[in-house]
Amino acid sequence: MRRAAWIACFVAVQAACIWVVQPDLARLWAGLPRLAGWIAGGFPLDFSGFGDIAQRAAETVALATLGTTVAAFLALPLALLAARPSCPWMPLYHPVRTLLDALRGVDGFVFALIFVAAVGLGPFAGMLGVALHSAGSLGKLWSEAWEAADPAPMEAARSAGAGRAQAASVVLLPETLPQTASATLYVWEFNIRASTVLGLVGAGGIGQELKNAVDLLDFNRVLAILAVIVALTLAADRISAALRRRLL
Repeated sequence: MRRAAWIACFVAVQAACIWVVQPDLARLWAGLPRLAGWIAGGFPLDFSGFGDIAQRAAETVALATLGTTVAAFLALPLALLAARPSCPWMPLYHPVRTLLDALRGVDGFVFALIFVAAVGLGPFAGMLGVALHSAGSLGKLWSEAWEAADPAPMEAARSAGAGRAQAASVVLLPETLPQTASATLYVWEFNIRASTVLGLVGAGGIGQELKNAVDLLDFNRVLAILAVIVALTLAADRISAALRRRLL
């Protein structure tokens, strides 16, 4: 009965989603030839002015990397308060976890849009958007890693007279460093992928070049930029995976 109830619930949710989205396969089928024509017209790829594309790609990597670094500094105190073994005052536990959920709940794209209005166009706004969203993600991942850690070393440190924060810094953080570092690398890799579209709201990166090409209907240029984006994300994925293997 419980399994049947879960299946019925799943079917009901999917039916509700279909009702809201109203997918129309006939429209998709009718639009495929037009899409194929655009793609065919995009060859050969236009890499003219490659220096501009390379500069925008470097902006994407830079704002994602710096945003992840800033996010790590923001996430550390929040994660310590959001993990039961390290939280020095338990009434703070649930409010801080709610804050982390709120930061994760607002996409970096939306944060970047807000910061464009605050600090103007450019990669700085994108970096701030990435940092705030990623602080929520890192805080969540780190706090869960600390809560899942073996409690015996922490209890030993506490019984020796160390405070909760001191025990966490001496025992908990070093013990879980491979997991937290791996999570940070994963977030960095995700941020490089996500940052490719921040230029659509004027927050710098290669998305800015992509938006300009789309606005001009220059599909040769669009496909060239998409090829660079794919190469960039593949490189970030390989680097992150290699570093995570070394950590774990």
